[in-house]
Amino acid sequence: MKRSNHVSLSELQIALMRVLWDRGETSTADVVAALAEERGLAHTTIATLLTRLEKRDVVIQRRDGRQLFYRAAVAEADVRRSMVADLIGSLFAGDANELLAHLVEEAEIGPGDLARIRQRLQSGGGNEK
Repeated sequence: MKRSNHVSLSELQIALMRVLWDRGETSTADVVAALAEERGLAHTTIATLLTRLEKRDVVIQRRDGRQLFYRAAVAEADVRRSMVADLIGSLFAGDANELLAHLVEEAEIGPGDLARIRQRLQSGGGNEK
């Protein structure tokens, strides 16, 4: 899977990509089926989204006869990193500490969460899921 410098996705595109990240290579029909219950989107809508993501090098397309198969070309962690960097840049003037302060002030992070964050900082980690 290639590393992408900048990938920004809509909420619907992220839902679609999660299917690919979870399943690996899968057909358009399987993506439609996976998203049908929560989204109720038409097959053509999913096909269009996949085609657009393929043109952006976010997914890789493979044809087997008449059926198209897709797999993610970018890792979930890379998309998350890119989108969080955009958020920090646009809303917090590039200061990640301001994002963390905002989360703490808005009670999005509780005492148990802070302990886990401290542990990650002390271990030099933060890259694991």
